[in-house]
Amino acid sequence: MLVDNEILPLFNNVNSTTIAFVNSVLHVPKSNFDKCSLGKGLFPYSVFPILYTLESTISLEKSGVQQIQLNPNFSLYGQGVLIGIVDTGIDYQHEAFLGRDGTSKIISIWDQTINDGGPSPVGFTFGTEYTKSQIDAALESDDPLSIVPSTDLDGHGTMIAGIIAGTPNVSENFSGIVPDSQIVVAKLKPAKLINKEILSVSADKLCYQESDIMFGVSYCLSVAQSLNRPLVICIALGSSQGGHDGYGALSRYLGYVTRLPSTGVVTSAGNEGNSKRHFFGTTRLANETTEFEVKVGNQDREFFMEIWQQVPYRLSLDIRSPTGEYIAPIYPTLEECIEINFIFEPTILYVNNMIFDIQSGDQLILVRFSNAQEGIWRFGVRNIESTQSDFNVWLPSGNLISEETYFLNSNPDTTISSPGNSQDPATITAYDPTTEGIATFSSRGYTRLGGIKPDLAAPGVNLTCPTLNNSYGSVSGTGVAAAHTAGIVAMVLEWGAVEQNYVLINGFIVKELLIRGAKRYPTITYPNNIWGYGKVDVYGLFRMLIV
Repeated sequence: MLVDNEILPLFNNVNSTTIAFVNSVLHVPKSNFDKCSLGKGLFPYSVFPILYTLESTISLEKSGVQQIQLNPNFSLYGQGVLIGIVDTGIDYQHEAFLGRDGTSKIISIWDQTINDGGPSPVGFTFGTEYTKSQIDAALESDDPLSIVPSTDLDGHGTMIAGIIAGTPNVSENFSGIVPDSQIVVAKLKPAKLINKEILSVSADKLCYQESDIMFGVSYCLSVAQSLNRPLVICIALGSSQGGHDGYGALSRYLGYVTRLPSTGVVTSAGNEGNSKRHFFGTTRLANETTEFEVKVGNQDREFFMEIWQQVPYRLSLDIRSPTGEYIAPIYPTLEECIEINFIFEPTILYVNNMIFDIQSGDQLILVRFSNAQEGIWRFGVRNIESTQSDFNVWLPSGNLISEETYFLNSNPDTTISSPGNSQDPATITAYDPTTEGIATFSSRGYTRLGGIKPDLAAPGVNLTCPTLNNSYGSVSGTGVAAAHTAGIVAMVLEWGAVEQNYVLINGFIVKELLIRGAKRYPTITYPNNIWGYGKVDVYGLFRMLIV
């Protein structure tokens, strides 16, 4: 469980691990929980770690990178800067991660999945840390994995790291943005089965816990601070859980990290723009009911849905199953979890209509499906108050459900995934560098509370990248665009922190500079919920500082 440190004293005699000053992870036996433990007593919705999925499934000229790197007055290739990768790991044997001297560009790897391979990093109680000397020894060995057994089975982390910091390969028409930078890696362990079970996520779905991502960020910070090096952290993961308001634990932590000296954070906006997984509704009168429909595919038996309503308004929820069975309105309470069994279908619903979420103060209606019946589910949201009330509904993001489950009357706005709603980090959406148009999959802003997100757009369609087994391929996604931008942030940190041109620089300042230097079209009003403040253009940033 992930709790705010202010309430930690309420949990007597529970083993805990602190993450910075913000949160602590409580280690509670899974036998203490069932589905309706969520929302009761000391276990509100927010203490169960959000589950995150991956956000990536010719671009150097498009962002002004080459114009700066070929200018002898700048020549910024990431020298002296660390790149933090918190992801699926890295294929450390890939040539893209070898420096000019043939040794690894990777400073260290913390593999959260290996608990019997050696010591954990200082300050952490699980996983194994592999140092640069161990990685270099592995590269010289006939059996590298016998020395450093950490791998990237998915390839996502390898792609993200390569786009940021990969060594150039002319024959593959590839180069990372900052090939002279070095890399620190936190390989995430998959989410625990008990957390998936409580949130109604199928056991076979690949996702990662919010708490482990926070540990990964903390590890990257500790390495950078021990070496006294600038750091850029790229988070190419996302979740549709939470209030889309920047109040979540990871969002708040990244906001803190972004303000640290010589530290930048870049997050992806999400790939939910055309997924039909968001509904926006309005009830204008007291007792008025607004209906929405969810089409459930035959592959999606376990999933959840969240309805968020801004304070001070209150909503009730009624339900009609595909066979027509009706569930009367469920009203908001402090802690009640209602288990609903149907007569004509095998579905079980768990409904928590929480009058407020302890992080945001807003109402949350959490609906969890178990053994969901295929077909059209109808939901009625009724306004208990006498004034107009707007509400948002989200289905799971990424691979947690198939494309066959969606809202029939969906809305593409307010689909930025967490932690992209965090105020201070740079949240990046994707455009196609060939057509110059926004990528159709890109999530849209604003935040649920009207905050400006995304911040900027970067190339994110068909980018060349390293893939597994020492090969190359192409990849698309806002995670790719975030990686591209993370490389540019590293260039600016090299200029400001390493070359001492602006020693006060941090990630928030870099974001503000990039916003001012962004490429904008005269026919488009900025900021907007699709492009943010425009296209990333590091050449425009430095030109703006000079002119």
